[in-house]
Amino acid sequence: MSIQETCVTDESPNEFTSENQPSGAAAQRTNPERSLILALAAARTAAENGGTDIVVMDMSKHTAIFDYFVIATGTSRRQLHAMSEEIDNTLEKKLDDKRMNIDGYDDSKWIVLDYGTVVIHLFDEDTRKFYSLEALWGDAQKVDLTETLKNVR
Repeated sequence: MSIQETCVTDESPNEFTSENQPSGAAAQRTNPERSLILALAAARTAAENGGTDIVVMDMSKHTAIFDYFVIATGTSRRQLHAMSEEIDNTLEKKLDDKRMNIDGYDDSKWIVLDYGTVVIHLFDEDTRKFYSLEALWGDAQKVDLTETLKNVR
């Protein structure tokens, strides 16, 4: 089964009324299953492009803005660029999502891809240690990637 075939769509009617519907960015959290599919696809794509120490963190209990962080380490500027471009290709072309923003591409020590409900952080080793997002958000639950990364490489 391909990634595209596993996409979950939320076709259930909206149960929120205008009185109890979240406002701002929280209102965009309409399909957490879809967010997980995007995060896992990004993690797998990073692994397929040589990314290491890949982590997916469930951030939904910590912020109303996004559902998941994907964190991966690359060994060089070229590799970070390749991971970034292939993640864009997977999420935009294969899963029909749209990147909202990218930052750090030119410096290539920390590239951030913002897909709204999923934020992907691609680091070189030193920058990842310095910012230590996993320690900063240490109480966020990590997603098991055993099946997602099975048979990569």
